[in-house]
Amino acid sequence: MSLLWIYPLAALAEIAGCFSFWAWWKLARSPLWLIPGLMSLALFAWLLSLVEVSQAGRAFAIYGGVYIAASIIWLWLVEQQLPNRWDIIGSVICLLGSAIIVLGARGQ
Repeated sequence: MSLLWIYPLAALAEIAGCFSFWAWWKLARSPLWLIPGLMSLALFAWLLSLVEVSQAGRAFAIYGGVYIAASIIWLWLVEQQLPNRWDIIGSVICLLGSAIIVLGARGQ
């Protein structure tokens, strides 16, 4: 599976899984929300293990920037909160950091 798709899919799975716990704990939703949340977190871990990077730490570092940007998109689309300029600037900086790590890993 291509790197371009694994990281966003993993981010969606992790955010959805964590949000289910948030909904249960902070929004007083049913404990049944935890079942798909746990499945989503397992999917996240499996997807992240598919990336074509030889070191786990590097894969996780690359993922970090994607996760931050995906979280801001989640904020906007799911939680209906418009990101501010600092959210966007921070996300872009993190994605640039991830891109630098990806390009550096290819050069080795």
